[in-house]
Amino acid sequence: MNSRLEFRGVMPANLMPFHEDLSINEKDYRRHLSWLANAPGITAIVCNGHAAEVSSLDRDERRRALAIAVDEVGGIVPLIAGIYTDGSLEAAQLAKDCEEEGASGLLIFPPSLFSLGAQLRPEMAYAHFARIADAVDLPMVVFQYPPANGIGYTPEILVKLTEIPQVAAIKDWSNDIVAFEKNLKTIRETGRQVSILSSYTMSLLSTFVLGADGAISGLGSVVAELQAKLFDLTKQGNIEEACRLNDRLYPLVAEIYKPPIVDMHNRMKEALVMLGRIDKAVVRPPLMKLSEKEREQIRSALKKSGIGGCPRMR
Repeated sequence: MNSRLEFRGVMPANLMPFHEDLSINEKDYRRHLSWLANAPGITAIVCNGHAAEVSSLDRDERRRALAIAVDEVGGIVPLIAGIYTDGSLEAAQLAKDCEEEGASGLLIFPPSLFSLGAQLRPEMAYAHFARIADAVDLPMVVFQYPPANGIGYTPEILVKLTEIPQVAAIKDWSNDIVAFEKNLKTIRETGRQVSILSSYTMSLLSTFVLGADGAISGLGSVVAELQAKLFDLTKQGNIEEACRLNDRLYPLVAEIYKPPIVDMHNRMKEALVMLGRIDKAVVRPPLMKLSEKEREQIRSALKKSGIGGCPRMR
């Protein structure tokens, strides 16, 4: 396993820029990755996650996206690659692709069919992870979804998954602070060296205060250095200053994650255009271009949060 990768601190999930013809915009992708890799305080970058519109990328594109990231910033930060598929056999194949391309770790998405009652068949989740673990020797992050949607794992299943040696962290997107705290305490009680990484970006500070080891966040693609500062302030016990920074970020967080949540990464891309970090906010269907009114709301939120300075912000 890659000794450079420690599951601690802020790990932004990169966005994926596209050309108007919907092909990957490699120039903007490299610019984006370089900015992330050099943002003060970040400890890794997550590739091929939700933020990168992974569901729209075919296998070759996912492999190419990771290869570009390794080439551009692999010498600066570790790269965690998302494994997004409904089949365990394909998950193992994708994991092999990632290992061959130089990933430092894997983020394992739950198969969507788990929403049909897999919480009642915990052995299914274990077998899915075990098959991937048998295929590659890379540390794995469990992607925990909101339990209410049926895909999220129970605390008991999470504990069982941590018995697999390669499971090194849990990305907790419970979106329920009570569920988050229960998961954190339950894993801590096992005594296993498994990190809890918050993905509760709508209330990141509260999860840091509870003791999260770090965060994986799509919004980190826009404000990576500020999220890293928020984490550091919390760990230093400077809660007053952390609260001020959290208040500063709130207008942008509220705008990005407002309903419909399906547009959250679409909004993040528009923010990057306004900040001059990519040229175009092209998304792949079924996502759709935002209206000028929506873009103005994002522009306003960036200003309220004191994030800007680019001519496109005016």
